[in-house]
Amino acid sequence: MGGKLIRNGRVWFVNDSCGLFCVALTYFLILYGDFVVSFVLLRPSQFPLYATINGAIFQFCVTMAVVSHLKAMFTDPGVVPKGTATQEYIQSLGLKPGQVVLKCTKCCSIKPDRAHHCSVCQRCVRKMDHHCPWVNNCVGENNQKYFVLFNLYVACISVHSLVLLLFTFVSCVRSEWAVCTDWNPPATAVFLATLAIEGILFSLFTIIMCSNQLCSICEDETGIEKLKGETWRPEGDGRLDGVRKVFGKSVSIRWLSPFHHPSDRYRKYHTYYV
Repeated sequence: MGGKLIRNGRVWFVNDSCGLFCVALTYFLILYGDFVVSFVLLRPSQFPLYATINGAIFQFCVTMAVVSHLKAMFTDPGVVPKGTATQEYIQSLGLKPGQVVLKCTKCCSIKPDRAHHCSVCQRCVRKMDHHCPWVNNCVGENNQKYFVLFNLYVACISVHSLVLLLFTFVSCVRSEWAVCTDWNPPATAVFLATLAIEGILFSLFTIIMCSNQLCSICEDETGIEKLKGETWRPEGDGRLDGVRKVFGKSVSIRWLSPFHHPSDRYRKYHTYYV
């Protein structure tokens, strides 16, 4: 299946059945975790202040995770214009003798440096790291920040849910499952067990993924470039420059906000020929 770009709304949508299934599963698991934390762990609590504070923190992280996921899924990852590998367009570039044009025969486009073709999106993507079915999109130059934030906030809600689960479990054991929950003991045990499995798996996966992405960003090297052994000389003044290209020029709290898009003026777009 291919990708469809709605240019008037600047919304990128990939019509892929596997990706859509993974997206649906992602939201089901987030909603299930939110339900268990809100109605099984916090609502029956005998300490209103404890429940209110933890509930507010958890809902904030859930909201940020969902917004980050939506931005990662519907943002154009940095697709290269399609159908530009024509003789007329190449001549219009005014290339000097000896310059070589990089072409993609699959989507008939002229490829800039560090662009790779995605077989799912059926387009070439600038600084493509990988195609992620969980966000049903490529992770590339324009949406890598949102992908990292999605993993970060999912890791936060996973760890937070495990901490709350531990406190609830201890409270239930001490009270012999009498006053610790509004649900009967078998149902509570099932909720706690499934949340524990989900929290452990998601926390491990997202922490590893987030760490891997941050290392790649600091080294200014994509996942595909690592796999293919492609060498690239990072531009700028070290690791912080790579982070700024993804999250924004100035170090600020906006780096953690999916509502803030890094300024394109700081990015150096790659030429369409070498």
